[in-house]
Amino acid sequence: MSLLHALVAKGSTILAEHQAGQRDFSQATQTILSKIPPNNSKLTYVWEQYLFHYISEGGFTYLVMADDAAGRRMPFTFLAELKEKFASQPFASSSTSDPPAYALQGTFGPVIAQLVTQYNTSPPADELSRAQAELAQVKDIMVQNVEQILSRGERIELLVDKTDNMASQATAFRRGARTVRRSMWWKNTRIVALSVVVALVLLWILVAQFCGAGLNQCGAKS
Repeated sequence: MSLLHALVAKGSTILAEHQAGQRDFSQATQTILSKIPPNNSKLTYVWEQYLFHYISEGGFTYLVMADDAAGRRMPFTFLAELKEKFASQPFASSSTSDPPAYALQGTFGPVIAQLVTQYNTSPPADELSRAQAELAQVKDIMVQNVEQILSRGERIELLVDKTDNMASQATAFRRGARTVRRSMWWKNTRIVALSVVVALVLLWILVAQFCGAGLNQCGAKS
């Protein structure tokens, strides 16, 4: 079995899904959905032996979880056909801006199940050939490794978040470096000024020993 879990969502709200495997990945897929940007994109997340592929287009997200052995060509062919079937449905254009979760489970859930079964048993060869040619030209399909998915209840940490965090840390470091440089400059300036004052006081003490506190005895002797 190559395709294990497929769904159609709007934002992070799942409208319809089908789970072919026994393991429950619903929490992981919900976390991935919350990380998908609103713009059109294609992406593959890798975790252990599983691949989470998705196409985000027109405000809807089409996601499928597959075995690592399935590669990317067949799952993305499945997603392209799933997107076409969903777009041909009358409710695709008339969906409300904020539909409730699983609003289309009864109407489109069986369509997802039938398509998953079809691709797990005998995927269409012509569609796979067409997808192979398309994937060879697509530049925006990326593969990102995910170290952990919900380990001990933790949320997924995606590489895009790590990149944002690194950029924020670099900016904070540069700001901190400028602050440290200014602080060191003022500190050095105060040290130099204090050294000059101390030197003048020591010089006055030394001269006062011979000329008196008012420095008038030296003038009187001369």
